[in-house]
Amino acid sequence: MTTLKRATFGILGFFALIQQGFAGEVKVAPVAVPDYKSVFGQVESRDVVPARARIGGSIVSLEVDEGTAVKAGDVIATVVDDKLALQLGALDARVAALGAELGNATTELDRGRKLLSQGVVPKSRVDALQTQFDVLNRQVEAARAERSVLVQQATEGKVIAPAPGRVLAVPVTRGSVIMPGETVARIAGGGYFLRLSLPERHAAMIREGDPVRVGARGMGDRSANSLREGKLVKVYPELVGGRVIADVEVDGLGDFFVGERTLVWVPVETREVISIPLAAVTTRHGVDYVKVKGTEGPLDVAVIVGATTPSEEGPLVEILSGLSAGDTVITP
Repeated sequence: MTTLKRATFGILGFFALIQQGFAGEVKVAPVAVPDYKSVFGQVESRDVVPARARIGGSIVSLEVDEGTAVKAGDVIATVVDDKLALQLGALDARVAALGAELGNATTELDRGRKLLSQGVVPKSRVDALQTQFDVLNRQVEAARAERSVLVQQATEGKVIAPAPGRVLAVPVTRGSVIMPGETVARIAGGGYFLRLSLPERHAAMIREGDPVRVGARGMGDRSANSLREGKLVKVYPELVGGRVIADVEVDGLGDFFVGERTLVWVPVETREVISIPLAAVTTRHGVDYVKVKGTEGPLDVAVIVGATTPSEEGPLVEILSGLSAGDTVITP
């Protein structure tokens, strides 16, 4: 007797070991397979970062809304403080006045140096003119530095997205008055995962790396074709309210809403199953039969079938009752 390859039950999550004696006969044996518990998983984002205003003022433009996809560095809103323009005007006038005084001090210093060379004025007078020139020159530099600070503050009126993702909430509107550090938008980024909450009795049975099955969006379609494979990536060591928290990674969550729930099947226990080729099952008058090899010839045995799944050798069906370990099933 040769041993068939182990058939993977894929999205149904169990394996069946089938032993074949010769063409048209299959000897079955029970195999321990994981038993799945269905729970709800909630879509979470890895990061929820706020986009904050760096200056206070009024929002003159708002470029995003809830659900908008943004990239790092995108302009979310523009905040304008009218006082900045007035302060810039005052500083420009101050720089102009100091520039005029500096020009006059430069002329006085040049004249004093010339008179000093002719012996008309004492050196102390030239030293005083030099000091006055230096003070005015530093005052001009300080005023220009203050103006640069105000110009930088004006450019910081643009609220920038700190990370790529989707906008979850925009708690302000155009025309709102906000203070520095106030949140303009909350952005979900860093990818999405499913967070599960399982009863405490399953805490010792789940492991990181366990495969899970994830249902389709909307929780309406629960057929095998709608299920997707996921992986348990994190089990939190602290119980919350008598439940263990775990995270599941699965592809294709980008279109889900953050906070949306979907069904997830997690392996928590094991059980023994028997499965045979689907072609060996015939249905007559609503009852499923399987031909079993007996001592006096083939016998029709009524069976109760379970889930069907594809395999490399063809579709397999789980037999819930009617067959025992060691039975030889006759296939077409």
